[in-house]
Amino acid sequence: MRENWDNQHIVFFDGDCGVCNFWVQWILERDKNNRFMFASLQSDFGQKFLAERGLETKVFNTLYLWKPGHYYYIKSRAVLQIASILGGIYKLSVAGKIIPAFFSDQIYDLISRNRMKLANQKCFLPDPNQKKKFIEV
Repeated sequence: MRENWDNQHIVFFDGDCGVCNFWVQWILERDKNNRFMFASLQSDFGQKFLAERGLETKVFNTLYLWKPGHYYYIKSRAVLQIASILGGIYKLSVAGKIIPAFFSDQIYDLISRNRMKLANQKCFLPDPNQKKKFIEV
């Protein structure tokens, strides 16, 4: 496992969710500067991340973005930060930060509650280059 993640951001996602897998693929396709790594919340690495922070370890309805040694974001703030890091047109998402997290997280939670109905579970098979970006799934 990599020890130096100074320029990396780790996206923790529900590995059993079709919507989550779709968004992981979406980020992978747009991550031209190789800024993101990925780990499922169900993995040993994901469980350790959650447990060390006193976060829920059995319910996987929250996306986390972690910059080791600096910060972690959850739910809508994680989504906005991912878009900002991707840059380009996605950087415009920074405008979403004017919406209070309480409100934007309610929208996030609504989508999260219905995510299993929104997308079929698909088996995502990363190509060899993408596979290097996964810590554990």
